[in-house]
Order: sequence, then structure tokens, then C-alpha cells
Amino acid sequence: MTSKLPKSALQNEENDVPKLKTHKGAAARFRYSGGGKLMRMYGGRNHFRRNKRRPVRVLFGRTVEVSQTDTPRIKRLLAGQ
Repeated sequence: MTSKLPKSALQNEENDVPKLKTHKGAAARFRYSGGGKLMRMYGGRNHFRRNKRRPVRVLFGRTVEVSQTDTPRIKRLLAGQ
């Protein structure tokens, strides 16, 4: 392969680790808070929403911190952000 780039530049390209891509499904569902916590919304918010009590519906609008066991896996999915 003949190239006009110096040999050191070609070696760096070969050794680079590929970029991590953001998992778009996870990016839509999880956010970082201002303090750096990983936050999520409650699931099942729209299923039979009219039949639920008002306090329950109000809680569905809030975010909750992701459990510590799930945090490393989700951080890996969001690594490209």
C-alpha cells in the first residue's frame, strides 16, 4: 500500500480502537441528572392511564434513579454520547 502519509500515521490508524456508538433506544429512555446520576422514567405509563388513581398518574411523570446493578450496563450503552 503506497500512501503519502508518514509511516507513523498509518500505524496509529491500525491500532486505534473503533468508536463506541450510542444505543439510540437507551439514549431515548435514560438521562443523566445534573449531579451525574443515571435517571429513568417509570414503565407502563400509558397503559390504562384513565383508570389509575391521580397520585399514581402524578408519580409516572417523575424520573427515578436507575438501580446500581443496572447502571454499568446502561452506561456502556450510552458510552458514545
